[in-house]
Order: sequence, then C-alpha cells, then structure tokens
Amino acid sequence: MAEGGSKPDALAAIIREDAVFHSPVVHTPQEGREIVVAYLSAAGQTLGNDSFRYLREMVDGTTAVLEFTTEMDDIHVNGIDMITFDDDGLIKDFKVMVRPLKAVNKVWEMMAAQLERQKT
Repeated sequence: MAEGGSKPDALAAIIREDAVFHSPVVHTPQEGREIVVAYLSAAGQTLGNDSFRYLREMVDGTTAVLEFTTEMDDIHVNGIDMITFDDDGLIKDFKVMVRPLKAVNKVWEMMAAQLERQKT
C-alpha cells in the first residue's frame, strides 16, 4: 500500500468501518474508516518519500509490526506501524510510533499541513 502512494480508495477497501488510528502526535484515538483513511493517506504523502523503507516485519496471528525509516527535511525518522487485522483481513487498529523527538515534531508539522491540504 505504501509503495502505491497510499491512495484513499485503495486504503478504504482494506480498512474496517469502525477502525481506529493511534497517531504519534494526537492524544486521542481517531475512530472510523474516513478519519483513518485521511491519516494514513496523509502519512503516505509526507513520510512516503524516496527514502522511505521498511526494515523489519514481525507477524503474530492477526497483528503485524513493521519498522520503517525515512528522512524528512534532513531529519532521520525511525518508527513502527502496529497493525491489527480482523478475521476477514481488514485493518481494525493502526498505531504509529515515531522517534526521536525531533522526528516526532517534524511528523506533526508535515502531517498537519497535509491533512489541512486534504480538506480543501
């Protein structure tokens, strides 16, 4: 999905209606397919540049943990996507964690700008 640019229609097809997204920069969980698609699409636009790559994948039953790395404005970003699937293979929970603090601040800045652009 990340390689394909995280297109909203493609994301919506693999996310449950009641899915939940946990952002590294927003305190409360974001609930519902529409908001999860918006966040993941924005993440694909901001994090998914030429330097983005997954480093490791760990799978246990219906949970996958994917470690990634990327560069954003010359800031190294290291993070993980923790994804839980339902029995039909749809995403029901998606949590992103990012480090170091400088990267968290850059992700917040760029994601906020991308989400604002998506509204218009």
